[in-house]
Amino acid sequence: MDSARRDRTIGFLCLGVTAFGWALNWPLMKLLLQQWPPLFARGLAGVCASLILGALALGRKESFAVPREAIPRLLFATLTNVLAWMGLGTVAMKYVTVSEGALLAYTMPIWAMLFAWPVLGTRPTMRDILGLVLGVAGVGLLLGGHGFAFGADKLLGIALALLCAILFAFGNVLNRKALPMPPLVVVAWQVGLGCATMLILGILFEQPDITAITPLGLGCFVYMTLVPMGVCYVTWFETLRRLPPTSASTGMLIVPVIGVVSAAIILGEPLGLREWAAMALTLGGVTLALQRA
Repeated sequence: MDSARRDRTIGFLCLGVTAFGWALNWPLMKLLLQQWPPLFARGLAGVCASLILGALALGRKESFAVPREAIPRLLFATLTNVLAWMGLGTVAMKYVTVSEGALLAYTMPIWAMLFAWPVLGTRPTMRDILGLVLGVAGVGLLLGGHGFAFGADKLLGIALALLCAILFAFGNVLNRKALPMPPLVVVAWQVGLGCATMLILGILFEQPDITAITPLGLGCFVYMTLVPMGVCYVTWFETLRRLPPTSASTGMLIVPVIGVVSAAIILGEPLGLREWAAMALTLGGVTLALQRA
């Protein structure tokens, strides 16, 4: 096997590990939120994960120094990538199903395509507009299965899930230039700073009962700490190093699919024709948006 083919094979294996690891986090996080409040649970897991990522970076002898000119960009990326994506997305999961939360969150490439017009001057093409229509149709089909008469909690969950996708996409458009630090160090800083903030807010306002956790909840917590915020970041960087960005990004569309299917198995959430059609429409629109990216 030549070097290029071996790189592609390892890249696809790393992509599979990343996708499954991040996907299974959706239903397991939903289970954990039955015992611990969202900001505390995600914040504590993230702080633990940042220490593990930091130890890996130190093992590679990577420097944790942050250039002064990069500090504002690091803080902004922490706001959009951690506080918005992880924080708002986790709180949203208290009020919506995994299928609703995952599909709303993974509309982010569509929002990024829209932000690229005013920010980067990249005008949407007809394909981009078709992607937007498909994405909106898929989300509408999923959310409108029982009419659009949502209660206050459901509306709050939908708004938070959309906001997390929109802010994450906005951050991606503005943060196109990589920070001048090793990728693992950048993630360790972002996850550490963002999740420490969530943990403090969770302790202050959610008043968690640490003793409420069961062995099942503890298992979910350990998984969330080690796999999606630990192992998966390492395999994701390997994926990006070995595969073209478009292939890697498009391959990640399997995450909400696995998340929704695993939620049906683990949580007993509905998975019928409507859910499959909604996923096909939404992810079809996202695929078109990713082709532009």
